[in-house]
Order: sequence, then C-alpha cells, then structure tokens
Amino acid sequence: MNSINKSKNEQSNFLDNLKSNFILKKIITLITINKSLVIMKYNKKLQKRLNITINDYKECSKIEIELKIDDKVKGQFINIPDEEKEKYYHIYFDKSKKETKKIYLNKNAKVKKIKIIIDYNVKSLKKLFYYCKCINSVCFKKFYINNITNMSCMFSGCSSLKELNLDNFKTNNVTDMSSMFSGCSSLKELNLSKFSTIKVNHMGSMFLQCSSLEELNLSNFKTNNVCNMSSMFFGCSSLKELNLSNFDTHNVTNMGCMFDGCSSLIELNISNFNTSNVFDINCMFHGCSSLKELDLSNFNTNNVIYMSETFSGCSSLLELNLSNFNTDKVIYMSNIFYLCSNELVNKIREKYKNIFIKNY
Repeated sequence: MNSINKSKNEQSNFLDNLKSNFILKKIITLITINKSLVIMKYNKKLQKRLNITINDYKECSKIEIELKIDDKVKGQFINIPDEEKEKYYHIYFDKSKKETKKIYLNKNAKVKKIKIIIDYNVKSLKKLFYYCKCINSVCFKKFYINNITNMSCMFSGCSSLKELNLDNFKTNNVTDMSSMFSGCSSLKELNLSKFSTIKVNHMGSMFLQCSSLEELNLSNFKTNNVCNMSSMFFGCSSLKELNLSNFDTHNVTNMGCMFDGCSSLIELNISNFNTSNVFDINCMFHGCSSLKELDLSNFNTNNVIYMSETFSGCSSLLELNLSNFNTDKVIYMSNIFYLCSNELVNKIREKYKNIFIKNY
C-alpha cells in the first residue's frame, strides 16, 4: 500500500514539475516578447507561484554564442572594450565547463570551439568581435534579451569568418548597425531576412569590403528611420544582384559611396528611392563597371551638395536619364563621368549640358 502511495506521489510530483516547467517557459516567452522580463526579477509573489528564482531570471536573460576557430590564424577571439564589464562575459573553451578570462589564442593553443555567455547587464555589442581574425564560424544559440541598442562594428575585420548563424538574433531595439559586417572578406552569404531594423538610424559602411559576398538577403529590412547609408555596400565586388525594393529612404541624408566598387552588379533597381533629403552622392556608383542600366528618373537632387565621381568608372553604362537632376546647390562635381564610355559622355554633353555646366 505504501509503495502504491509512493508511486502516486512520485507521479503527481512529476506531473506538477512538468506543468510548472511548461507554465514557466510559457510565461517567460510571453514576458520576453513583451519586453518585460524584468518584472520577474522584483515580483516575489510571481517568483513563488511559478517557483522561479533570481537565477532563473538571469538564465533566461543571456546570450549564448558558439565560436569555431581557424587553426591557421591565432589572436583575439572576443573584444571586451570596458574592463569593468568583464564579469558579464563568461568564456569556456571546447567542452570544458571551466570559466576563463582568456580572450587571446597563441600559436600553441589547440582550442577548436569557444562558448561565450553574456549576461543581461550588457546593453551594447559594439565591437564585440572587432578584428578577431581567428574566428571561422559564429553561431548564436540563445538570444533571450531585447535590451541591446548598439551593434556597430560587431563583426568588423573578421576576415576569416565563413559561417554566421543569426537565426536566434534579436535586433528589435538596435539603433546603430554601422560597419557591423565591414571587412568580413571571406563571408559568401548572409541571410538577414529575420533582422528587425525598425529602430536603426545608422547603416553606414554596414557591408563595407565584404568582397566575397555573393548572396545578401535584405528582404525584411525596414529603413524608415535610417539617415546614413554612406559606403553601405562599398567594395562588395562579388554581388551580382541586390534587391532593395523594400527600402524606404525618405530620411536618408548621406548616400556617398553607397555602391562604390560593386563591380559585379549587372542591374540595380533603385527607382523607389526617395532622395529628397540627400546632400551627398559622392562616388555613389563609382566603379560599378558591370552596370548596364540605371533608372534615376525619380532621383531628387534638390539638396545635393556633393556629386564628385558619382558615376566614375561605370564603363558599361550607355544610357542615363538625368532629366530630373537639379544641380543648383552642388558645390563639388569633379570627375562625375570619369572613365565612363565616350558614347555616354557625349550623350550627357548633348542632352544635359545645362545641368552639368560646372563640370565642363
């Protein structure tokens, strides 16, 4: 009889624990979505009712990252700018559970995998892997928190990076993504279709010198609040296509060098671009040597001041509709059609000499 009661008690406890864990996960998910996870930290009644401790709160407020290391390249694998914040970064080598403060690999190191856990206290991931040339792969396994606002230069200079898994990435409150992937010269594809960019205002140099990038999915990008797109795709020399049809550019003021060096782009549809607030289009299409057509019929250049080398090196362009161009405020216009075909230059001189009178 006792054994039967014991068995029933064990079964009941098991079901209670199962139910409690299910409710706990559901509550945490809901609270996380509503960005109010912090209420669990101070609400003792809620903690007691759901059997939650402060450790549960912390555990569900962490970022967990797994790195794979390139054996041939040694050096720094994580950049912690502020030494006082080191306590918020927990680093483990391979499968070892032992925490280490080491952030640099020497030539004798035999580490292949690194696990990094970042506490909820961290508000910025700026320069997190800045010039960490030994990283081959980055995978974000957990990303519970929504309080990160800055991701500028996050992977900048990661020249050995070939794999980047951002499926669990949270960017809901990020305002700065400038130079985020700049210098990731080994990265061939980047799927950012799940990125939330609704609050981002700075995308300057975001993909600068991503010279191996062949696929770039920006289909979910919301750019309503972005004001800087200068050098955004500078040096993306392997990109053959780029779909920016959903881009809202009505707040953008700087597009200088935006597509500079995109030498493999065959076509570029930016007919939806609103450029009414733009003052800088210096070198905007400089070096786009494969571009055969470019629809700028809706381009508004009323506020443009800088226009030097805008189409310089666009050697495959034979036609260009610039009938809407206004150069009244333009101060700098040197070499605007430098290294363009003679056929294009002659047509420009014939059709739009009054617009570009400062250049001839």
